[in-house]
Amino acid sequence: MHDLVSQMLEQYSCQTSDDYRNALKEILQELTLFALSRSDFFQHAAFYGGTALRIFYGLDRFSEDLDFSLKAPKGDFDLRKYLPLIESEINAQGFQVEVVSKDKSLQTAVQSAFVKGNTIIQLMHFIPDMPYLGLHRDEKVRVKFEVDTNPPEGAGYEQKFSLQPIPYAVTLYDKPSLFAGKVHAVLCRKWKNRNKGRDFYDYVWYLQNRTPVNLLHLQRRLEQTGNWPEGETLTLDCLEKLLRKRFSDIDFEAAKQDVVPFIRHPENLSLWSADFFTGITEQYLSAELKK
Repeated sequence: MHDLVSQMLEQYSCQTSDDYRNALKEILQELTLFALSRSDFFQHAAFYGGTALRIFYGLDRFSEDLDFSLKAPKGDFDLRKYLPLIESEINAQGFQVEVVSKDKSLQTAVQSAFVKGNTIIQLMHFIPDMPYLGLHRDEKVRVKFEVDTNPPEGAGYEQKFSLQPIPYAVTLYDKPSLFAGKVHAVLCRKWKNRNKGRDFYDYVWYLQNRTPVNLLHLQRRLEQTGNWPEGETLTLDCLEKLLRKRFSDIDFEAAKQDVVPFIRHPENLSLWSADFFTGITEQYLSAELKK
């Protein structure tokens, strides 16, 4: 099994400490998905978010967390029942990690857990000649995963396959529904009192790939978070106005700094500005309206 993980690492062509950290997190993510696929998890839930986009659609940036959504609200769903399986499967690949759930004392529909361990030392074990690159032997790597147990309606699903560590299948949101979730994040999400540049990077990717947006699912997400009046239909024209207003409020220089550690070519962010995002959005929506 150690050879299998070493083979996975070789595919990343790591050169910097961030490269190694990101590669290690992604391998732990894939091992977690593999473990969940060996249970009934994907009968109840679907994979979505930036990591889903990277692993199954080729997004060219690393992503930190695993996000899942139940297919329908399920009040008695308990993520903790899957944690021993995840821990067992990851450790079987040569790691030494523990998987722990977050305290559920807060009233929230999102259940969280973490894969964590002293994995930098283990990474050095898999790659004995790995350069130092500022990595600390006692540095810990943590992968967070969350499940939304009260999902907004209207999402579409599909099945995808991965060959690593061995072939497995997952259920995930289809691309229009993934895009709806990302547009909601662009419109509504802040992170530690600043905007998450990774959301804007992914937004550009969706537009580059001419992805249609699942408007019903986006509307339900906005309604659920109190950002759209219930019962009022969200149209592409309405969406353009919301996005235009949002882009005018963003500090794009700060947003760039958030995403730089997760991409290989930060020079691609040079055009980021309110005018840039407004312009590409108008072009995208104009093309969508002509369909």
